[in-house]
Amino acid sequence: DYMFIGEYHHSIDDKGRLIIPSKFREELGEKFIITRGIENCLFAYSEESWNKIVNKLETLPFTKKDARQFVRFFLSGASEAEFDKQGRINVTSPLVTYANIKKECVVIGAGERIEIWSKESWDDFFTSAKDSMSDIAENLFNESVNI
Repeated sequence: DYMFIGEYHHSIDDKGRLIIPSKFREELGEKFIITRGIENCLFAYSEESWNKIVNKLETLPFTKKDARQFVRFFLSGASEAEFDKQGRINVTSPLVTYANIKKECVVIGAGERIEIWSKESWDDFFTSAKDSMSDIAENLFNESVNI
């Protein structure tokens, strides 16, 4: 399985078009899914990864309120995207609004997905997270894992 990695800075234009790095384009495929992510960024998945997630979501008990709310949140924001000849995607206006995107964007690889952040949100996240990263790492990994 391919892992998306790296950080790229691009601007979104007035028509909501955003360049996706060529490295990511190959792996996302011709058609892929973009949706509301967690923490006010956008998540984009290849169709294959997206189908895996949808299959997992379908196993959640719809009798649980959290499950219903997450499924609504995640799937209602989803849309199919494809690249134009310049390697741009069209980000729908509800997604632009949700991620608070004005002009500058940060596109990062995050394992099985890419994330699209407004530069301001990414800077805020990064500044607040970097100081606590050693504590976070300690909580996530036991001593047997060396990073």
